[in-house]
Amino acid sequence: MVAETPWDRAVVRHHRRLSAIDAEVIQVKAVVYEKPYSVAVRDVDDPRIEHPNDVIVRVTSSAICGSDLHMYEGRTAAEPGIVFGHENLGVIEETGSGVVSLSKGDRVVMPFNVACGFCKNCLAGDTGFCLTVNPGFAGGAYGYVAMGPYKGGQADRLRVPFADFNCLKLPQGDELETDFILLADIFPTGYHGCELAQVSPGESVAVYGAGPVGLMAAYSALLRGAATVFVVDRVPERLEKAREIGAVPIDFSKGDPVPQIMDRTGGEGTDKGIDAVGYQAQAHDASHEEPASVLNSLVDTVRPTGRLGVPGLYVPSDPGGPDEHAKRGQLLVSIGRMFEKGQRMGTGQCNVKRYNRQLRDLIIAGRARPSFVVSHELPLDQAPQAYEKFDKRVEGYTKVVLHPALAA
Repeated sequence: MVAETPWDRAVVRHHRRLSAIDAEVIQVKAVVYEKPYSVAVRDVDDPRIEHPNDVIVRVTSSAICGSDLHMYEGRTAAEPGIVFGHENLGVIEETGSGVVSLSKGDRVVMPFNVACGFCKNCLAGDTGFCLTVNPGFAGGAYGYVAMGPYKGGQADRLRVPFADFNCLKLPQGDELETDFILLADIFPTGYHGCELAQVSPGESVAVYGAGPVGLMAAYSALLRGAATVFVVDRVPERLEKAREIGAVPIDFSKGDPVPQIMDRTGGEGTDKGIDAVGYQAQAHDASHEEPASVLNSLVDTVRPTGRLGVPGLYVPSDPGGPDEHAKRGQLLVSIGRMFEKGQRMGTGQCNVKRYNRQLRDLIIAGRARPSFVVSHELPLDQAPQAYEKFDKRVEGYTKVVLHPALAA
């Protein structure tokens, strides 16, 4: 087949060079999906340079994300064998011949979005919806189902494509490691929720969900100058984290959160609202899933003409959905009520590169310390236990960072 683009031709040339090299196959450790509720640390093939603009990163930190739990629980089409990990930080060990802005030894963090940097969406800043890296789909990511052929970074080493575009340089050394690793996803994603809702100084904000993204959304709202931030959840450790950063915790196990917030806003509701839960939302009594419950609560919580930001994950299909509509990604949202109130909504996954440089500089300047959400730092070998405990929300597991070089 004749290569149709310069990219195709470069890949073909590079693979011909690789095929001429009789190299020993090296194995590295990685977290591999086995079946619902089961991951294992296995030997996998060591990643290698596949294109001139690739780099190979020795992973020093890779975080477990709430989105990983969707695959872990069997709530996606993920097949056994996928290497998990889309929140990755490390040190460059190899560079392709076409890399121009990076060098061996650079400490870098990568957006969970794999992006080319030159397609229509990337040029517009919508790097979460790159049109190049995952043909037939807008967007790619490391170690995630349907997001392209890119192995995850819960491993010793990681291949980073389009490296000049995707790698964000960090100060050398290991300082602020647990702050910088959050630049891969949850800090920008929480900030993205505020951007979708257009949170402004002096406003009131309701954040539904006090998981890592919800806490980052609340933290970002405060960084942006919000006067009052309510955080809705039922897990005591998460609500206490919200209280510690200056937010107002709302425990929905003690009653419907909407009237709780209405009582605290003089019956008006908040100016803005953020859904950091997504399609696995719980009923108010936590007895069963109600996928649209957070969206509908936000419509009721936010005042007329307010704005909703929805960085929480919703999917076009959910094998474990509670009913046939939910299994097809079709939810009963109170659109009539939303229309009546004149509200606006912004949705979609985060375009990490739109925010990560500025958020990095806030960390360097001491203006932001997002690592308050990190509850556990563990060696890679303890990933199976960490997934189980994080999924069950036990023993204070709010955010886990895996360190491949850390001894078990």
